[in-house]
Amino acid sequence: MAEFEFIDLFAGIGGMRLPFEELGGECVFTSEWDKFAQQTYRANFGEVPAGDITLIASKYIPDHDLLLAGFPCQAFSQAGLKKGFNDTRGTMFFEIERILRDKRPKAFLLENVKQLKGHDKGKTLRIILETLESLGYWVDYKVLRAADFGIPQNRERLFIVGFNDSGFSWPVPPHTPTRLGDILEDLSGLSPEEDKYTISAKSWIGHVERKERHKSRGRGFGYSLFHSESEYTNSILARYYKDGSEILIDQGHLGKLPRKLTPRECARLQGFPEDFRVNAVSHGQIYKQFGNSVCVAVIRALAIQMVNRLEFAPVCD
Repeated sequence: MAEFEFIDLFAGIGGMRLPFEELGGECVFTSEWDKFAQQTYRANFGEVPAGDITLIASKYIPDHDLLLAGFPCQAFSQAGLKKGFNDTRGTMFFEIERILRDKRPKAFLLENVKQLKGHDKGKTLRIILETLESLGYWVDYKVLRAADFGIPQNRERLFIVGFNDSGFSWPVPPHTPTRLGDILEDLSGLSPEEDKYTISAKSWIGHVERKERHKSRGRGFGYSLFHSESEYTNSILARYYKDGSEILIDQGHLGKLPRKLTPRECARLQGFPEDFRVNAVSHGQIYKQFGNSVCVAVIRALAIQMVNRLEFAPVCD
């Protein structure tokens, strides 16, 4: 019998689910509308998530101890033009409110982009926190960075926790030294026909020219080049499948142009286990999925603190 039961909303490819299952939890319901993310989820968890949560009445959602939700972030992000609750994706938060109100779990963990903290001069986050508190939960939030939890990625995300009684000790980042080379695959033996990752000369020229144009206008936009000794990369984004500009790997020592990350490297950059299947969908889709996902190492640290806090069963860090 499971120590506790949880649900996984806006599940993506299951990055929030993994650590809570490791700690003895059972996922009793999951929802994800994107058909390609559903394919990757099925390949790894053996089940297809329910679809659009707005069409699923609360009575069809099992009772649970914990609610997990990485609710859509595009409405609050820089790339999504920061439309917030004026964007239909921003209103997905109120589906979480509905389920919390109707099912009354003991606790919840929500995840979103760092920009949510300052969106609309803090008003959006204030509305979210006040809404959660009006349901009778003690609520707190914090921005955590993947690189502080042993993952070589400068990914900052805002996390909101809530409990049906007060108090929570946030995980203390171990600040484990990171090195990008530790997650890179050796592709030196790939033939030109096998090499799907080295960018073309045309793409490289385009990257260089765009960066120069932005630089001449006093802006820092453009490609970013990393190597095996880099401490960490930029945050991987859902747009990575387009041109890989935010994270290109230097291959000058091989006499090659830079390359994009492989799907396995993307998985490692988000802290997913080595047995996580990355081949259920196309390269373009898996890049998008990892860009939209959470850093599993950060979720694991939060999960340990939450499970201990709720006294389901002691967990050793």
